[in-house]
Amino acid sequence: MENPWKNISLSDYEGHMSLDNVMQLETLSTIMKRQFTGYDVSTAMVLGVAGGNGLEHISKEKYTTVYGVDVNNAYLDEVKKRYDHLGNVLRCICTDLTTEYKALPAAQLIIADLLIEYIGYECFKNVVQQVKPQYVSCVIQVNTDDSFVSDSPYLHSFDGLDSVHSTIEKDKLISSMAEISYYHIYDDEEFPLPNGKKLVLIDFVK
Repeated sequence: MENPWKNISLSDYEGHMSLDNVMQLETLSTIMKRQFTGYDVSTAMVLGVAGGNGLEHISKEKYTTVYGVDVNNAYLDEVKKRYDHLGNVLRCICTDLTTEYKALPAAQLIIADLLIEYIGYECFKNVVQQVKPQYVSCVIQVNTDDSFVSDSPYLHSFDGLDSVHSTIEKDKLISSMAEISYYHIYDDEEFPLPNGKKLVLIDFVK
């Protein structure tokens, strides 16, 4: 089965995420600024980079390499255009993390925002063990209803995601990461969204 993310246009994705009743694009950019500046590292990997929201916080003085990973090559083409000024610091990798993670290079920090929901705990652990970061910084979404996609004019663009989406629970993620010796850093932050959902930032250290 083809990954449904390959069939979602970037304009639909970003249009939905930036709506006033969703506000995830703006909120995630705020979170990613903290993720990029929070640790003493010089290499990072952003899993599910999409159109590059948040990459504006990359400092070329701090980072030698930031990998942007996504399954949709059209997304990565746009990332390269938008962040051409980053030069060789930004390196894009088109891969399906559920099947092709063994080709990923090493990085000191993994950033995985709203990504684990689409690959699951076990696959995420496989990716982490391949990349071998010192730090892992994640964002998961906590829903107030049964719908993980907020109502919007773009709603039906995401219909195919039902086949790959699963709810990620904070406690289960923490115990799952502990199985591979990544331990929870106890400074989680919650970011409420206009629609009643919230994003939760959870970090781990090796």
